[in-house]
Amino acid sequence: MARIVFDLDGTLIDSAPDIHGIANAVLAQEGLELISLEQTRDFIGNGAAIFVNRMRGARGIPDSEQAQLLADFVVRYDDAVHLTVIYPGVVAALEALKAEGHSLGICTNKPIRPCRSVLEYLKIDHLFDTMWGGDSLPVHKPDPAPLHAAFEALGEGPRLYVGDSDVDAETGERAGVPFLLFTLGYRKCAVDEMPHTVAFDDYTVLPALVRDLLVEAA
Repeated sequence: MARIVFDLDGTLIDSAPDIHGIANAVLAQEGLELISLEQTRDFIGNGAAIFVNRMRGARGIPDSEQAQLLADFVVRYDDAVHLTVIYPGVVAALEALKAEGHSLGICTNKPIRPCRSVLEYLKIDHLFDTMWGGDSLPVHKPDPAPLHAAFEALGEGPRLYVGDSDVDAETGERAGVPFLLFTLGYRKCAVDEMPHTVAFDDYTVLPALVRDLLVEAA
């Protein structure tokens, strides 16, 4: 059976509305112009610090404000769950994969505490055997180390990585594992510009895709 690791934001869940809300709460607290939901989606993908850096850059806020803005952002992050939704078909796909005997994990650039918080709120945390956040190691994606750590925690077996972004595509490529690209997430470039093994836009097909890839690799 396979060891399948998933990215989180933009892959399994649409968390942009919650992140948008806390970002604008931070900006409003400082009397600054707010950002749009579209900008929020564009800024997601490389972890909280880079998100805040991009947000700050969009509003012309000096570098000296980064640490305080990041602290204000992170303190709100754990509770930013109420507007987040699971993409259609995700739960059924995860349950089917578990029923087939696959081990599932999370490797995200989201800090581990809000990662666990949102999965618990959405009641899908029990489906994952290991979780690795953007602060679980000194490095984060696209460095492949967190992904390797997630796979190692799952044990021996074929490895597959599922994500939605250019960061995920690069991570999978650098890790040397097959990458399944969910095309309806937060990607910033065209599908054909991203290295991937297979692309999909409907989670109902994911279990069959996994079976096909395992047959091809056998």
